Amino acid sequence: MKNTTLIAALCTATAPAGPAFTETVLRLDEVAIGELDPAKASDYADSILMFNVYDTLVLPAQGGPGHTPHLAASWEVDGAKYTFNLRDDVMFQSGNKLTAADVVYSVERMQALGSGLSYLFAGVTAEAVDDTTVTLTLETPYAPFIASLVRLPIIDMELVKANSDSEWGEEFLTANGAGTGAYSVMSHNPQEETVMVKSDSYFLDVADVAPDTVHLRYGLEPATVRTLIAQGEHDIASQWLPPEVIQALANDGAQLLTESGTGGYYIKMNTQKPPLDNVNCRLALNAAFDYSTAIQMIAINDDVSGGSPSTGAIPVGMFGANPADMALAQDLDAAKAYLADCPYDPAEMNIEISWIAEVPLEERFALLIQSNFSALGISSSITKLPWALFVEQVSKVESTPHISQLFVNAVTGDPDTLLYGMYDSSAPGTWQSPEHLNDAEVDAALDAGRTATSDADREAAYSALNARLMAIAPTIYGFDRQSVFAASNRVHVPALSDPAMAFGLDGMGFSFRLMEMTGE
Repeated sequence: MKNTTLIAALCTATAPAGPAFTETVLRLDEVAIGELDPAKASDYADSILMFNVYDTLVLPAQGGPGHTPHLAASWEVDGAKYTFNLRDDVMFQSGNKLTAADVVYSVERMQALGSGLSYLFAGVTAEAVDDTTVTLTLETPYAPFIASLVRLPIIDMELVKANSDSEWGEEFLTANGAGTGAYSVMSHNPQEETVMVKSDSYFLDVADVAPDTVHLRYGLEPATVRTLIAQGEHDIASQWLPPEVIQALANDGAQLLTESGTGGYYIKMNTQKPPLDNVNCRLALNAAFDYSTAIQMIAINDDVSGGSPSTGAIPVGMFGANPADMALAQDLDAAKAYLADCPYDPAEMNIEISWIAEVPLEERFALLIQSNFSALGISSSITKLPWALFVEQVSKVESTPHISQLFVNAVTGDPDTLLYGMYDSSAPGTWQSPEHLNDAEVDAALDAGRTATSDADREAAYSALNARLMAIAPTIYGFDRQSVFAASNRVHVPALSDPAMAFGLDGMGFSFRLMEMTGE
C-alpha cells in the first residue's frame, strides 16, 4: 500500500511558511523534457533537477579543480576500494535519516536500471559497513571515479519502498523526489513545468535570499521567453536561445551569465550508413565545414560568445587536447581531394541533416552545413526532429539520420564522461552516440584513459584518442562550447558570474541554494 500520508506530510513540511514574509519566486526554462528520476538523468534539464532535489557524496570544488566532501564527511582510498564516512546530520526531505544503506541502494538501483549514466558504476560493489560507513569497490581501476560520484544522487530507500510495489520504484520516482536536496518537488509535468520549494530540513545553511519557490519551465519559444523577461515574469533564459535574442535581451538590460563548458558542438555522422560508412567521405565533409562562420554565428557581443574555436575531438584544456593555436579551419581543396578517394558518386548523394526542434540555433547550422556540402556538389535535405523522436530514432542504425547535431558536455567534468558515451563500441544507440562507431583503437584509448594511474598516462591516452578520432572522422567538431544565459536583474548567480565561485561541472551553477533573489 502506498504511503500517501507520508507524501502529504512531506509537501506540508517543505511548503513555504505563511504571510510572515514575501515569498521569492525564481522562474527559468530549459528544453523539454525534464526527467525527474535521478538514475535516468543525462541531459542539462535533468541535471538541474538532480543537483537541487538530490545530493551526492562529493561536490566539485568551486573556483578550481578537485572535489570536496558533501554527504560524505571524508573518504579513504585503498587501491580499488573507496571508503566513505557519511555525515550523521543529514535527513531526507521525508524525515528519514540518511544511512549507508541508502548509498548502497542508490548504486544498485543505478546498475539495475541501466539508464542514464549507469555505465559509470558498472562493476562497482557497494557495501554498508555500518550506518555511517560505506565502501565502494571497483572491479577494475577507474581513474576518474571520485569525479563520477557527482552523478550518483543518493535516494531515500525507505520512502521509495513504502510508495512502490517494485524494488526500484520507477513509477514513483518519475513523478516524485526522494532526496536530501535543498529543494523538494511540489509538482512535476515533464512536458511543461517542475515546481520546487526550499526545504526546511537541509543539512547546510541556505540563505534567506535564496529563492523560496522555483518554477522550471520546459520548451518555451524564444519569443515567449523574451516577452516574459521584459514583463518581469521570467528570470533566467535557457542557453538554447538564438544569439540575437540573447543580445536583444542584454541590450534591454538583462545580465549575461556564463558557464565555461567541458564539451562542444558536434556534427555527428552515422558511420554505418552509406555514404558516411567510408572514411574519405567523412573526411571530405570535415574539411568542407566552415568553422569560422560557425563561431561568428554564436557571438553575442564583442566580449561574450557561445564558444571558441575547436582544435580537435577534445576541448581545449582537457587531457589530450590540441593547443588553442591549432584551430580547425575550412579547407575546400582538401575536401575535394578526400572526395575524389570516396567510392560514392557525389552527384548521387542525398545527405539527411537533422536538427533538434527545441534548439532553434541548430536550424541555422543545418543551413550552413547544407551550403558547405553544396560546395562539393553534394545534395542534402534538412529534417526537424523533436528531442523525444530524435532519441528514439538514433537508437537504431537504420533510422539514425546521416547527420545529427548535438551539444554534449562532460557530465562529471572529466573527459571520460564526454567521450566514452559517444564513442565506445559498448555504448551505441544513445542520444550521445548517433555515430554508431565501432573502432578497436578508439576503444583501447578510452580504456587506457579510464585506467591510467597518473595524469601523464591519461594525457598520453587521450592524445592518442584525439589523433585516432581526427583520422577516422566520425564527427565534425564545430566549436568548444560556453553556455550563455540571459537573466533578469532580480537574481544574482555567483556560480555563473564569478570565476572564483564557478563549478567545473555543467549545470551545477544552477544550484538554487547558492542563488540570491535581489528584489530589483
